[in-house]
Amino acid sequence: MNNRKLYFNIGGIAVIVLTAALGTAFLNGKEPDLTDTIFISAPSIESDLFVECVDNPYFPLIPGTEYLYRTETDEGTEETSVTVTDDTKRILGIRATVVRDTVSIDGELIEDTFDWFAQDDRGNVWYLGEDSKEYEDGEVVSTEGSWEAGVDGAVAGIIMLGDPRVGDTYRQEFFEDEAEDLGAVLSLSESVSVPYGSFEDVLMTADENPLDPELEHKFYARGIGLVKEEKVDSDEESVLVRFNEGNGAECEVEE
Repeated sequence: MNNRKLYFNIGGIAVIVLTAALGTAFLNGKEPDLTDTIFISAPSIESDLFVECVDNPYFPLIPGTEYLYRTETDEGTEETSVTVTDDTKRILGIRATVVRDTVSIDGELIEDTFDWFAQDDRGNVWYLGEDSKEYEDGEVVSTEGSWEAGVDGAVAGIIMLGDPRVGDTYRQEFFEDEAEDLGAVLSLSESVSVPYGSFEDVLMTADENPLDPELEHKFYARGIGLVKEEKVDSDEESVLVRFNEGNGAECEVEE
C-alpha cells in the first residue's frame, strides 16, 4: 500500500494525517497502530476554509437531528441521546456546530456533554472540543475530559475524513492527559444491522484512547452517521435504536 499524506492547517497547527504502509496489518487481520499521526507547528490559521454546514455523508450534523443509542452494561441499560442543536460556538475563528449528548443508566443522568464540530471545504469534519459534566445523584462530580481547541495547548482533530480510505490513521483530539483519542479506517464495505435498520457499505473505524487503552470499532452509515460501536475485548455494544432527521433546509446530505 502506498503512503498517502493529507495536509491540514487549523488553529496555528499543521496536521499531517499519515497513511503509512498498514496494508500488511489489515490483510493479516491485525488492528492498526493508532499512533501514526504527527503534528507539526505552522504559523497561521485557515478559518476561511471552513463551511457552514456539516454535511459529510458519514457524519452529517443537520440541526434538529436526534439519535438514541442503547447499551446493556453490568450497571444496567445505558441510553445515549444525541441532539444536533441550532446553536453555534466560535472557536479559533471557526463557526462550530454544537451537539449535545446525554447519557443515563436506567433513567438516571450520568453525563451531559456539549461537543463542537466544524467541516472544512474538503469535507473533513473537525472536532474542536467539548464541555463535559459527569453526574452522581443529580450533582456534578467531574468535568474531566473537557477541552477547547486553542486553549491551554489543546489541539483540534479530525473526527471524520472527507475522503476516507482503508489504512488512513488520524488523531481525533489532543489535550494532554485529558483527551487523546486516535482513529483509523478499517473498511468501507461492512454490513450492519441494528434495531433502527440494516445498512450496507458501512464505514468501519478503530478508535482508541491511549489514556484508557480499550479498542473500539465504530460503524457509520451514509446519510445517517454512527449506527453502532462495539468494544473489541468484550460483548458490550452500543446500537442505534431511534433516528429523527432534522429539517435544516440549508444543509443537504448525500446518501
